[in-house]
Order: sequence, then C-alpha cells, then structure tokens
Amino acid sequence: MLPDGSLVYLLDEKGKRTWIVLNKGMLKLPSMGVVDGDRLLAAEDGAEVSVAGKKFWLLVPGASEMMSSVERGAQVITPKDAATILLELNVKSGDKVLEAGVGSAALTIALLNQVRPWGQVISMEIRPEFAEKGKRNVVKAGLADAWRLEMGDVRKDRLDIVVDSVVLDMPDPWDAIDNVSSMLRNGGRFCSYVPNTNQLEEVVRQLRKKGFVEIRSLENMQREMVVHEMGVRPSYETLGHTGYLVFARKVSK
Repeated sequence: MLPDGSLVYLLDEKGKRTWIVLNKGMLKLPSMGVVDGDRLLAAEDGAEVSVAGKKFWLLVPGASEMMSSVERGAQVITPKDAATILLELNVKSGDKVLEAGVGSAALTIALLNQVRPWGQVISMEIRPEFAEKGKRNVVKAGLADAWRLEMGDVRKDRLDIVVDSVVLDMPDPWDAIDNVSSMLRNGGRFCSYVPNTNQLEEVVRQLRKKGFVEIRSLENMQREMVVHEMGVRPSYETLGHTGYLVFARKVSK
C-alpha cells in the first residue's frame, strides 16, 4: 500500500502524465472526473488501474519526474544539469547543502532526494514570491522534512551553519563567494550555475583569487534517441545549452 499523501502520477498509453496526491475518499482529476482514492492507495507502484474506463499505470516518481512536475516561474535547472551537480558535489545521505536561490525548487527537490533521511538542504531566497512557489513545490513532492528555507541575501547574510557543499543559481555568484565560504567546511565543494560565458569567466577568476582549488567548468548537451520499428534516429529537438556549471573545492589557507 502507498502512504496517504503520496505524490504519484497516472501514465496513459500515449505517455501522458496526470499528477495526483493520494488521499482517502473520492479524488477529482483534471479532465478525467473522479476516482476512488482508497483504491489507488491500495495499489502498488507500477500497478495498472482503470479510471473512467481508460487504462493507466500508477507510478511513484523519482527526482527527475518530480522536477518536471514543479510549478514554474523562472527557468529551472534541468535533470541533465542537476545530475551532474549531484555527482560533482558528491551529495549523499547525511550531507548538509546550502543552496541559493530557490526559484521553482527543481534543484532543491533533486538535492533533498539525495540528502534524506539524515541530511538537510538549507535554501536562501531573496524574493518572497519565489520562496512561496518553491515551498509549494517542495511540500507537494513530500520532501519538506529535510528542508530549511531562509529569507535573505546569500551575498551578505551569514547563517550559523557549516555545510558540505554550496550551490549558487544566481546572476552574480562571485559576490557571494566570501560569505558562503565562511559557511563551507574545508574540503567542501562549490558549484555555480550561470547562463552566460562572461559570468562563467568572472566566477572562475574570483574562485582562483579566493584560493579555491580543482576549479573546472563545463556545459551539458543531451540528445534523445527516437526508436521506431523501422529504425533509430536522433530526436529533432536537442536539449542543448541551458547553463554553464563551475565546480571548485575549498581548502585551508
């Protein structure tokens, strides 16, 4: 049985997802009518279910699917970049991660999925409207138990914390390096996500100036392969440039 309050999606035969938070009683689904929530709660991940005479599969989402379901505002960090961030920062259960800003909380969800059940993600956001939107998405994903949201400016507001890694998704991350460095442990890992090459250059220049080591920059490209009965070809749509990633490590001086 699935826990009450679980976020799941119903996948139809054409691959369309319908998101739903499971609760007891009758649940209303957009464009589909109502469904018995008790029946869905009694199902298993991957089970076939019938709704209004139509076949679906009930699936529990992973981090990638949850990121795609967020209520969006500004551009979100995509799974292709989030996966690289998680690996390069070596994010694992029990870690403490400082993130700024929250935006729609797509990356927040990926980070929370990694640090639970013993770790924590501390997110700093300067814009109240983004904080509220991010909060709705994190709560919807069922990951709020490992999340701490702080309203403030990561460039100058210092929290009484020591973290294992820092992720900055902001237009001027170089202005926050000194402040976040005071909260990052020695050996801890730094990441910045910026859309333009001039921003990338300035981040790297400042990291070198501040004594960070193992500084490297990269860009991810991703192209889906379309598999037909008669052959295989690359998709006509390529997920190309989304942002530049800069990674570095803090060491003692």
